[in-house]
Amino acid sequence: MLALLGFLTIFVFLALILTKRVSVIVALILVPVVFALIGGFGAELGGFMLDGIVGVAPTGIMLGFAILFFGVMNNAGLFDPLISRVLTLVKGDPVKICIGTVVIAMVAHLDGSGASTFLITIPALLPLYDKLGMKRIILAGLVALGAGTMNMTPWGGPTARAAAALEVSTAQLFNPLIPAFVAGVVWIVFVAHLVGKRAQTLGRSRHGAQPA
Repeated sequence: MLALLGFLTIFVFLALILTKRVSVIVALILVPVVFALIGGFGAELGGFMLDGIVGVAPTGIMLGFAILFFGVMNNAGLFDPLISRVLTLVKGDPVKICIGTVVIAMVAHLDGSGASTFLITIPALLPLYDKLGMKRIILAGLVALGAGTMNMTPWGGPTARAAAALEVSTAQLFNPLIPAFVAGVVWIVFVAHLVGKRAQTLGRSRHGAQPA
């Protein structure tokens, strides 16, 4: 019975969100309360809420601090020299541009915010991609790959939510994942190299096909 109520809670929540019947906040509050009442847990709702707040408060505080800290660092221009240096090094080489793209994306995503990552990376690199005739989808894909890998950081959303659900600290969850995290970073750089080589080959073919 409890499992059925749990699945129904998730199903109704997703249905309300996807159909845009209510806002996410309203659905997050209303749906669990309704199904808790249906399950006969009305008298225990207060305790459930307090236990939930106590369980996720450390994770929420860490997320808030990380967003504020790296947001201030970004606004102060801490990463600007690195980004400028990468843009200087890549010049007109598609391979270097692709590798530079994932490096900038991973650095920009240190704050765990996807919005700021794309707002920092796309405007800086889009003119370069357009100038060399490289597809914009390559830029979007590489930025997404870099940001996705950095989501594994302890203050990243997925890791923080998983830690809260498992009732463990983010350090306990992340430390065993460090080898996989490092392997992911190396793999993303390798993929960027392959994509850059492919773009380089296509660029040469395109220029070679142009009439003299």
